[in-house]
Amino acid sequence: MVGKSKAQAMETRSQLLDSAEAVFFDKGYAHTRLMDIANHAGMTRGAIYWHFKNKVDLFEAMVDRVRLPIDEIAEAHSDDKEDDPLGKMQQFSTEFLQQLANDNRRRRVFTILFHRFELNGEAQDLEARQKIAFGACTDRIERALKNAVNKGQLPAKLDTHKAAIAKHAYFTGIIYNWLFMPEQFDLTEMAQILVNNFYFMLQNSPHLLVGD
Repeated sequence: MVGKSKAQAMETRSQLLDSAEAVFFDKGYAHTRLMDIANHAGMTRGAIYWHFKNKVDLFEAMVDRVRLPIDEIAEAHSDDKEDDPLGKMQQFSTEFLQQLANDNRRRRVFTILFHRFELNGEAQDLEARQKIAFGACTDRIERALKNAVNKGQLPAKLDTHKAAIAKHAYFTGIIYNWLFMPEQFDLTEMAQILVNNFYFMLQNSPHLLVGD
């Protein structure tokens, strides 16, 4: 009976996250009320407060459901014990873009983050968390690049900090633009080309070397 109750609670939580995803996508963060999410789920607002402290907590849980599994994979690839850091980074980058194009949940959540979340000072805790996540991503990229340099896969004089900033900006730009106008290009088809182009630049650009 306890197991069933726990399973029911997890199912309710999952339904609330699904509804949050749908409503935040439709209305944006600032214009969404907890009652909107409760109504979408066919539940009371009390059901939300049973599982989440407030709208911020609910939003974070919705994002984490998508972002944490991605972060775990990226973190594993940035480990200095990884024997093929450059190959794993390329594979991860390609698969990430292709899954973004084909996984509806991932696409909705990243659309919310990039286009439905207003950086207007009204959700300072969330904004601060986004900045932390942004910095952690850049740091993770740089660790992987340093490992690739140490393994002889990238130029010895590569400025890994500069290269990490360039990589983060390059892929963030692709994601932002495609989510805004997905009809502009086929991301599934273009993913490999876009990834190969960046890694060619990474290996050959004199502007990413130390002292440039």
